[in-house]
Amino acid sequence: MKKLIFLLTLLFTLLSAEPIFAYTVQKGDTMSKIARDNGLSLSELASVNPQVKNLDLIYVGQEISIDKDKKSRPVVASRGETISSKVNIAEADIDLLARIVRAEAQSEPFEGKVAVASVVLNRVDSPKFPDTIRDVIYQSGQFQPVSNGEINKPADKESRRAVFAALSDMRKIAKDSLFFYNPDIATNRWLDSRETTVVIGQHVFKN
Repeated sequence: MKKLIFLLTLLFTLLSAEPIFAYTVQKGDTMSKIARDNGLSLSELASVNPQVKNLDLIYVGQEISIDKDKKSRPVVASRGETISSKVNIAEADIDLLARIVRAEAQSEPFEGKVAVASVVLNRVDSPKFPDTIRDVIYQSGQFQPVSNGEINKPADKESRRAVFAALSDMRKIAKDSLFFYNPDIATNRWLDSRETTVVIGQHVFKN
């Protein structure tokens, strides 16, 4: 019993963890100013913020990482968690994955958010898709939030928790799905013919 309580407490702590080195953009800020104020070069700041595609285009309220070491610091899973075999999960990957979860599943239940994150991880592990979280998310024509800019908005706490949950055994909730869509609003119906693996909230998951 004590062992179970310890493991649950450890998992809760991990899921609740938030980035320490984050800066919220204020009026008048530029990437150059943020870099200078935090002792970084502009290239260092850009390298740990891959979600910022245009360094001249940031907005008030956006979260910018100011931790120059985050790309090389992997996220450590607690006991019992299973992390994708192909991915060295760094904070930059966690942040990007949480952003796509927020953009794609903001109004979905927690389980639906976990399933969306799991689809990305499943693609990383599939020979049919790129081998990194970043390349999967930015693969041309795959995720609408990339093309409409929603990917650049900061992730919320629940989306980050969903990412950590997807890095645990809860990833199984997506049942090896490689695709998802909302059939009520989808304009492209090519997924209709693929096998449905699970339905969570408004999203139908397919493989």
